[in-house]
Amino acid sequence: MNPVKHLLAIVAFSCPIASGAGEPAAESFIEARGPAGPLKGTMLSPVVKHGPVVLIIPGSGPTDRDGNSPLGLRAATYRRLAEGLVARGVTTVRIDKRGMFGSAAATADANAVSIPDYVTDVHAWTTVIRQRTGASCIWVLGHSEGGLVALAAAKGQQDVCGIVLVCAAGRPMGELLRDQLRANPANAPLLAQALPAIDALEAGKHVDTTDMAPALTRLFRPQVQGFLMSAFSYDPAKLLSGYGKPVLIVQGQRDIQVHESDARILKQADPQATLALLPDVNHVLKSVTSDDMKANVATYADASLPLAPGVVDVIGGFLTANAKSDGAGSGS
Repeated sequence: MNPVKHLLAIVAFSCPIASGAGEPAAESFIEARGPAGPLKGTMLSPVVKHGPVVLIIPGSGPTDRDGNSPLGLRAATYRRLAEGLVARGVTTVRIDKRGMFGSAAATADANAVSIPDYVTDVHAWTTVIRQRTGASCIWVLGHSEGGLVALAAAKGQQDVCGIVLVCAAGRPMGELLRDQLRANPANAPLLAQALPAIDALEAGKHVDTTDMAPALTRLFRPQVQGFLMSAFSYDPAKLLSGYGKPVLIVQGQRDIQVHESDARILKQADPQATLALLPDVNHVLKSVTSDDMKANVATYADASLPLAPGVVDVIGGFLTANAKSDGAGSGS
């Protein structure tokens, strides 16, 4: 079997649509090779394909290519980001992770994955997208946990132009999870079980959840412990240090999951990176103008809300400026 031919993107449909600025754009389905079946995604590109090309890597859990989840996340962050970027001449590919949604056939068990598995998938996607667009290289944009995948996947890859990290942790995931649990006073009764569980997983040891509080069993359920051990073993700042290609770090200052300190840790790891701190922007890139936790969380379930002002401008401006400066990442 010809491996290159097998990797070629398959267009399921292509139709013209209007971007947010009224410019014509084309949306199509695209596939890459997965371990047991195809990985699937959606490409949104300007009719005149001459700008940067970006792969959007989703965040944690069952988050689909649009940025939605059956667990109540309905912000459509990635779809809205793609629509905003195409109006600025940027082509995007947003994807379903292996074993989930459109990529369900890629593996029988979506929980039986590791960070290296996701890295393999990113490499499959960059190969296919380059073939499809004619771009010399592809930008990788990782949101939240997707930032860790982007960092691991970009290292040493000639076909990756650079990295955009959006609300991405600067610390190892176990450390971040400890802080998230401690930040909510309601979690105080759970810490005696949760913190030792994180310690064990960091050490590569499975955790017995038989007597664990129900509120923690989903977080540490046996099916995902292998993935957690994999994810906990990576330090984002170490991955970024010495990277050498353009990097944009975008952090909302109303983010209740990842904090400004994480963005500054990443910036310290790569002093040449561009740091964009966006006031009144939360983790799903929506506008939040107060410290009201309920108002912040409510935006996670409202697809009708646009992205916060500045989000698309910062990301689109960085990509376009860097593509023009070195000719990298532009489609034919």
